[in-house]
Amino acid sequence: MSPFVTGLVGTALMFVLIFLKMPISFSMLITGFLGILFLTNVEAALGSVALTLYRCFSDYALTVVPLFVLMGALANVSGISGETFQVAEKWLRRLPGGLAMATIAGCAAFASICGSNIATVATLGSVALPEMKKARYADSLATGSVAAGGTLGFLIPPSIGFVIYALLTEQSVGRLLIAGFFPGLLLAVLWMGSIIVSVRLNPGLAPVSLARVSWKERLYALRNLWAVILIFILVMGGIYLGMVTPTEAGAVGAVGLFLIALSKRRLTFHNFVDSLKETSRVTIMLFLIIAGALIFSYFLSLAQVPTVLLGWIADLEVSRYVILALIIFIYLLLGCIMDAGAMLILTMPIVYPIIRTCGFDPIWFGVICVIMMNAAMITPPVGVAVYVTTGVAKNVPMSTIFRGALPFLIAMVLVSAIVTVFPQVALFLPNFMR
Repeated sequence: MSPFVTGLVGTALMFVLIFLKMPISFSMLITGFLGILFLTNVEAALGSVALTLYRCFSDYALTVVPLFVLMGALANVSGISGETFQVAEKWLRRLPGGLAMATIAGCAAFASICGSNIATVATLGSVALPEMKKARYADSLATGSVAAGGTLGFLIPPSIGFVIYALLTEQSVGRLLIAGFFPGLLLAVLWMGSIIVSVRLNPGLAPVSLARVSWKERLYALRNLWAVILIFILVMGGIYLGMVTPTEAGAVGAVGLFLIALSKRRLTFHNFVDSLKETSRVTIMLFLIIAGALIFSYFLSLAQVPTVLLGWIADLEVSRYVILALIIFIYLLLGCIMDAGAMLILTMPIVYPIIRTCGFDPIWFGVICVIMMNAAMITPPVGVAVYVTTGVAKNVPMSTIFRGALPFLIAMVLVSAIVTVFPQVALFLPNFMR
């Protein structure tokens, strides 16, 4: 059996293990180990696994992951999610689908201080869904806006998605985080625009029965944004100006949110311990996935899979944008069967060399890639954001949530097209970094 065929067989085995409900981390690790063992020997296979695990768990760049996760947990404890939604609700409530738009705006604001999409969905959903139900919003629009809006935690910095991409591609974490800012805002704006269009076409989705809010009340409500603005300036401003590294910025953000929660008298010993437990659980899960992906990537390299695919791509007489469109299409298909983070980690060893061969900017492609990861979170049947929303909206069928998220999925593809045609949407800020 040739090395390339071995690589294909190993990839097929890994998917079989995933479909058999084995955790993605162990599926990649076991397949990678067996593949290295088949292509080399026991000593090389064991040595590769041991060295990869050591390098992964001792990598300084990964220390930012638990800090970003802890920021999300502390932001939830401090009650910032409810405050940001209330501000957006006062400003947008009289517009068509105003509460759904406020949900998107609240998710965007919360995502700017929280690197976890799951935390964003869970916290904003518990605040926004009761308000939309009270206003007689259709379940599809209400839950769809929560599920889609929560994925902004994967795109708007600080984002764990960009940290993982940076590790796998050896790119600058700081430049990637900054690159996601404008595309994230653009996506939020397009989502709010799609809500207006949907409600105009079908007024029954969001009946307008809410009382008007005076300009005095709107301006007074802005005081509740001080915590979000402060933490965002400290974290992302510090990274952009070169004053702190991403890891130091994560520490500053976590300490800042800890003090904010303490000052608001929302932090108790019990919920602080719960925040640490949740941070540990998510961090260990991510580290194992990354370690498994690195071992699997080494197996693919030994099997010459990237080399063969690169040769095949080089022989194609098509535009590099056709190749990019094919990669995006494959990501949309994979999103139907895989978790976003797992999809990013699994495909990068093969996709990234192709992207570099085509001459695309790796920072720019990182933004495209993370947008596609966002799409994976709301595509059936394995949409993580939809599953989390189901936990909040217990009486709403999952099919209704997927249907409500469809317009937001279309907007994601549109943003990918805009960033492709106008790369400076993603690269403008990173190009001015120190």
